[in-house]
Amino acid sequence: MIKIDKLSRYFGEIKAVDEISFCIQDKEIVGFLGPNGAGKTTTLRMIVGYLQPSSGNIEIDGESIFTDPLKASRQIGYLPEQNPLYDEMTVVELLAYFAALRKLKRDYFRERLNFVVKNCGLKDVLYQRIGTLSKGYRQRTGLAQAILHDPRILILDEPTSGLDPNQIIEIRELIRELGKEKMVLLSSHIMQEVQALCDRVVIINKGKIIVDDNIENLPNYLKRSTMLILEVQGENVDFSDFLKEYPFVELDILSRNETTCKVCVYETSGGLISSSITNNESDKNSIDETSEFDLRQELSRFIRDRGWLILEFSTSKMSLESIFHELTIENYYEPEIEEKLSAEQEFMEEEQTKPTETEDNREEQ
Repeated sequence: MIKIDKLSRYFGEIKAVDEISFCIQDKEIVGFLGPNGAGKTTTLRMIVGYLQPSSGNIEIDGESIFTDPLKASRQIGYLPEQNPLYDEMTVVELLAYFAALRKLKRDYFRERLNFVVKNCGLKDVLYQRIGTLSKGYRQRTGLAQAILHDPRILILDEPTSGLDPNQIIEIRELIRELGKEKMVLLSSHIMQEVQALCDRVVIINKGKIIVDDNIENLPNYLKRSTMLILEVQGENVDFSDFLKEYPFVELDILSRNETTCKVCVYETSGGLISSSITNNESDKNSIDETSEFDLRQELSRFIRDRGWLILEFSTSKMSLESIFHELTIENYYEPEIEEKLSAEQEFMEEEQTKPTETEDNREEQ
C-alpha cells in the first residue's frame, strides 16, 4: 500500500497542495482528477520524489520514501505529462540507458525489453531516433520506460495523450492488465478513460481533496445526479405552482417559445423517487416515512390536469464529466490558479538550470 499523509507543498507564499491524504491499495487503479492549477502534477512529482514536500509524508508499506529514496524509486514507475526524452537516441538506446540507470542485469533487461516493446507497440520504431517519432510513439516510449523495471507502483500523468483511437484502446488494456498486479495512480482529463479504468477517484481542487470515493458513489455528492428532461406543449405553460407545492424540487428552463417549453426537473435529494412528502396539507415539507414521492408521477399528474401535451419525457443521468464540472466549476477562473501555475513553473525552471553533481565534478576535473 502507498499512503499519502497530510502532504503539503508551498511555492513561495502560495500553497499549491494543502495537507492532502489518501491511500492506494495493491491491485487498485485510482483516478486522480482536478482542474488546471489544482495541484495534481505537484502531488505526482512529490510522490515520485522529484519534488520535496513542505510537510507531510509518503509511505510504501509503512516505510517513508524519504528514509531510503533509492529503494522507493526502484518501486515506482513514472510517466510525466511532459514526456522528457532524448531526441538524439533511438528507442532501444533510450530504454537501455534507463535500464543502466536502474542497474538492471543484462538478461533481465532483455526479458523486460521484449515485454515493453510488445505491449507498447514499439517494434516498428525500435531503432528509430526519438526526435523523428510522432507524438503517439513518443508517448508509447515514455510508458515503456515507466514500466521497464517492472515497478510495483505506476504514476501515470495523461498516459494516452497524443494516441489515436486504436492506440488508446491498446494502452488502456495494458494499464488494466497492469492494475491487476500493481498500484496505479492515473491522472487524466479524459473522463471516459477514468471511468473505464478506475475503481476509485480522488478529486483535488485548490490544493485540497474534495472527493475520495468509488466512481459509482460520485452522484451522491450532487443534489441533481438524476434528472427528468421534459418538453410540454400547451397554452401558458408554467410550473411555478408545482414548485410551490413541492419546494424540494428544482427546475431549469432549457428552451421555450409561445407554445412549447422544455425543462430539466430534479429533486434536491438527488433521485426521482424518495422518502415522500406528507399528506398533511399544513406542512408540505415534512416527511411521511410510510409514503413515497415519485417525481415522475407527480409531474405527469400536474401536466394532465392542465391539459398540456407531453412531447418528451425522459430520464437523464449526469456523466462523470458533468459531475466533475459541478464539483469544481466554482474555482476554474480564480486568479490564484494562474499564480500557482506560474510559481511552480518558475521553480521547476530554476531547478533545471542548476548544475548537477556530475557537472560539478566535471568542472572540478
